[in-house]
Amino acid sequence: MSNPQTGTAPPPSSPAGRSPVPGSAASGTGSAPAARRRTAWADGVDQLRAAATTEPGRLRIIGAVLALLVLAFGAATAWQVGDRAAAARDVVERSQPLSADAADIYRSLADADTTAAGGFLAGGKETQATRDRYESDIAMAARLLAKASSNTRGSVAAARQIEKLNSQLPRYTGLIETARTNNRQGLPLGGAYLRYANAQMRDELLPAARGLYVAETARLGEDYDSAKTWPWLALAAGLVALGALGWAQRRNYRRTNRVFDRGLLAATAAAAVVLLWLVAGHAVARSNLTTSYENGAKSLKLLNEARIDALQARGDENLTLVARGAVVTKDQQDFYEVGYRSGMKDLAGPGTSGAAAADSKLGAALALADDEAGRRPVREAVATVREWQSRHAAARAADDQGDYDRALEKVIGPEGATGQSFDRVNDRLATALEHEQREFRQAADAGRGALAGLAAGAAVLAVLAATGAVLGIGRRLSEYR
Repeated sequence: MSNPQTGTAPPPSSPAGRSPVPGSAASGTGSAPAARRRTAWADGVDQLRAAATTEPGRLRIIGAVLALLVLAFGAATAWQVGDRAAAARDVVERSQPLSADAADIYRSLADADTTAAGGFLAGGKETQATRDRYESDIAMAARLLAKASSNTRGSVAAARQIEKLNSQLPRYTGLIETARTNNRQGLPLGGAYLRYANAQMRDELLPAARGLYVAETARLGEDYDSAKTWPWLALAAGLVALGALGWAQRRNYRRTNRVFDRGLLAATAAAAVVLLWLVAGHAVARSNLTTSYENGAKSLKLLNEARIDALQARGDENLTLVARGAVVTKDQQDFYEVGYRSGMKDLAGPGTSGAAAADSKLGAALALADDEAGRRPVREAVATVREWQSRHAAARAADDQGDYDRALEKVIGPEGATGQSFDRVNDRLATALEHEQREFRQAADAGRGALAGLAAGAAVLAVLAATGAVLGIGRRLSEYR
């Protein structure tokens, strides 16, 4: 018989034969929360917070922030100044030349139409000079269209007008050649072809040329606006950087009683130079660009339009004799005579004597001219316009009296004819255009030059300022080692 056990029974074993692990479900003591996995960002924040509680740590943070602010200022300055310098360059080298080319396309087409009508009036007496002038105008228009087509990238409106001009110009020249052929043979059908060609010029070609001129002039205005806009982001970044540098130096002074920190002082000086350069450079550029627009681009626009008005008036004058009353307005007035009067009114104002009206093209151009060299050719053009109007009145009187040959002599004759007056007006306006073009280029180049080197200089000085800030803070840190 065996004796009963007097000890306590051992604890039951686990299902696998292992002892239960303390803290496990089997141990009956509950589970402890698993340790959370920390991110590198959280560790970095903790380290930064811990560093900020010591003076060396705070100095390191201040140095990094100062360097970052100064570099951001330099980057903003380089970016915005570079953008404005590019816009100023476009004003001088792209948009204004394209606008001038568009005006020349319009002028060439209008002059070709006027010259063709004059040659038609001369009939068999058409001179080789007249023929050469017509062909030169057509060739110039074609050449400038090709140039505009390769340089008007991104302008849908300009491209559309160029396409229209390229498709319509061969049709117009074909009609003119047909009119000339019939005219040389003495066939009256030649006049009908000439009027049809003129209608195509008025209704298709010249509106398209004006549309191209408007599109390119609008792009010139956009480039002016881009070039003259103040770089507010760079200015704000510069003020913030200078404020932070000033605060850091004041903090050092209050904690160490040192008046100057050479590194921070150098950084402040470099940042101040960039800011002053930015303000002064942009102010000078803006002033010169404004001058180039007010005294150059606006005058060029008015003079180009005045030249176009003169050409259209001359064309209407010639066609008045070609049509001989065959084309009338709704109120039964001669269509081309009405066009002539309207063109002359826009050119110099109503009346046939005295100065140009203030609201006319020549009156406005005279008011914008800022020196005698610019005013003189405009005044001479006004005087010649009045002479032209007087001669035109004499030609109309002869035609109304039935003396067609005398009227023709007063329009295309070698002496005292309206054609001579028109040529002098055209020459005077060309002289004024050349002068205003020089004025524009001189002022626009000065505006563009004011920004030269600023972007690169700002970048270099910003790097130097950031280096000075870091070295200045580093000198202070060395005291704790």
